[in-house]
Amino acid sequence: MTTLAAPPLTPLRRDASTIGLVSVAHGLSHFCQLIVPPLFPWIAAAFTLSNTQLGLLMTVFFVVSCVGQAMAGFVVDRYGAPRVLFGGMTCLALAAFGLAVAPSYASMFVFMALAGLGNCVFHPVDFSILNARVSQPRLGHAYAAHGISGNLGWALAPVFVVGVAQASSWRVALASVGVLVAAVLAVLVWQRQALAMQAAGAVRHAGGGAHGSLGFLRVPAVWFCFAFFLTFAVALSGVQTFGPVAAARLHGVSAADVAVCLSAYMFASAGAMVLGGHLVSDPRRTTLVVAFGFGLAALVALAIGFGTWPGWMVPVLFGVMGFGAGIAGPSRDLLVKQATPAGATGRVYGVVYSGLDVGQAIAPALLGVLMDDGRYAAVWTVVALAQALLIVNGFNLKRRAPPVVVAAAA
Repeated sequence: MTTLAAPPLTPLRRDASTIGLVSVAHGLSHFCQLIVPPLFPWIAAAFTLSNTQLGLLMTVFFVVSCVGQAMAGFVVDRYGAPRVLFGGMTCLALAAFGLAVAPSYASMFVFMALAGLGNCVFHPVDFSILNARVSQPRLGHAYAAHGISGNLGWALAPVFVVGVAQASSWRVALASVGVLVAAVLAVLVWQRQALAMQAAGAVRHAGGGAHGSLGFLRVPAVWFCFAFFLTFAVALSGVQTFGPVAAARLHGVSAADVAVCLSAYMFASAGAMVLGGHLVSDPRRTTLVVAFGFGLAALVALAIGFGTWPGWMVPVLFGVMGFGAGIAGPSRDLLVKQATPAGATGRVYGVVYSGLDVGQAIAPALLGVLMDDGRYAAVWTVVALAQALLIVNGFNLKRRAPPVVVAAAA
């Protein structure tokens, strides 16, 4: 067993700057994941597309992101995170501008692939920067801010792009996203000293042995985490892509409230993560919190699919479901942290979080077929089954992850 001395506590202002910049970048990456699905009605009308064809756009995005994310972890560990972050942001900006002027459905695949390439860098980049720069006592707050920013990005995207599309056009909405990404990139470059990985050389040196190889891939818990995130992504993708439209078909939700449904889910999830972060202070609670949170989410998904509700109630149900998923979020991240070998953060997070991309690549195509067949309740059945399976996966992962040793406070 190796005992590592805790690094000295750095000034709060430095840690806050790093956490803030990384969280903004992470929130924007999640924002960009949801700029296209809310615009499906406009894009379908522009190019005469079916739901299956629309789902394939997201499949391309997440397939590229999946492959790229697994590779990005190695690039980050070797070359450092800030340059990889700037490259990813540049790809997202170019992709948004490209989608805004895409002349055909086929050309959109090129720009969705470019967007997937930009999206792939964020988890290995973010956790590498936070772990290298933020003081150990503040890492918990850093992880919480990171997770909340992602949910806020998801929550704001539908409102932003739909609002701009309704006021102008879907192309102007996507071009506006490109301007936003470029502006944030400029700020990150300007404040790049707050992202500099001063310990990167030490990390690379320490990783020259086992960490420089693929040895971490032989850790079973890493692959159980991968499977857990894949399942989570199927459930999340159902909520983010066709879930609101399927709920609208079942319960007569107005077009304006369709976007509100997803925002209600994401805002509630972000708020619940604060409570979930407090509950996870005791690692023994992780699986119980996961079971409660995703159990609640699964029950609500079934209620949406098979219950009878007035249209105004559906966004409320989305909020309750988001609360359940959000409260389980920090416990989910702790399970991943327990499975991460020391010194291989970029690699492990790259591989594990690629499970998100695999699930989000599979789900839209499957759910698009169900939507085209008019099987709207079946969409919610898939979401509920995935959420229920997360409970089983969580307990299974807990049994197979290395035991947690909690050090006493000095």
